[in-house]
Amino acid sequence: MSLEKMLITVPASSANLGPGFDSIGIAVNRYLTLTVQPSQKWRFHSKSPELKGVPEGKENLIYEVAEHIAHELGGDLYPCDVEMVSNIPLARGLGSSAAAIVAGIELANQLLKANLTTDEKVRFASLWEGHPDNVAPSIYGGLIVGSHSTERTDVVYCGVPEIDLVMLVPDKELLTKKARSILPEQLPFKEAIRGSGLANVLVAAIMQGNWELAGQMMTRDLFHQPYRLPLVDGLEDVMNSIYELGGYGAALSGAGPAIICFTAKNKGEALKQTLEENYPAFSVERVEPASEGVVVEILNSAVTER
Repeated sequence: MSLEKMLITVPASSANLGPGFDSIGIAVNRYLTLTVQPSQKWRFHSKSPELKGVPEGKENLIYEVAEHIAHELGGDLYPCDVEMVSNIPLARGLGSSAAAIVAGIELANQLLKANLTTDEKVRFASLWEGHPDNVAPSIYGGLIVGSHSTERTDVVYCGVPEIDLVMLVPDKELLTKKARSILPEQLPFKEAIRGSGLANVLVAAIMQGNWELAGQMMTRDLFHQPYRLPLVDGLEDVMNSIYELGGYGAALSGAGPAIICFTAKNKGEALKQTLEENYPAFSVERVEPASEGVVVEILNSAVTER
């Protein structure tokens, strides 16, 4: 049997987008890349600073996901050497773990030649992650709106928005577990209705390409951002000032602490410079919506196994 060397590339993602909590996400052009080839044992290794300290053996998240998928599909994985390269910052709200989950699913898919559909990949990923807004953009690319439960996962692909993105990335990490722990167990009925209305208008505005209105909806979220303000220095100020600074709007990226800002096409560099002047404590990066989700390239037939 011919065992192939391959390259798996997965984009980062920014999730939640204000009132789109656990349901709206966008792929961005930061990437986790795996170079995979057959080996005598499983080994994960990387020279990327973003992956320093990541487990090298079967305790690696990518392997854990791949092994789980193999079990679900009734197959066995052969051992591989996996070189990882990433420019996705860890614990900053850009879906570093979601990218690893998607990479693990694709790794199992390729090793088992399972030919999983996009919907099947999204379902597996959402079951592992618990919601689709981080993982589905890394599978589809572009922007998605989705819902998830133990019974089913429904995701709508909304294309690649024609906007520019600027990220404000602080030095400190914010673990998702901590960001989740500060959220309330429940909301009053009337407040939940208002939050749902904001989310509905956000989706409608995105579908119409009305990013000025979409940006306003992001800053008016009631579901998670008000509770996370104490955990993210500068979030409230950025959301309150972003329109005056030349952006459409801003939102906490995932669970934070990175902040994603939206602006008109070809206006990203100007907004980046303005944000650098106004928020020197942040690393300010211009990014773009990633047009493709996970991509696999077969490099060659690495080994012939008898």
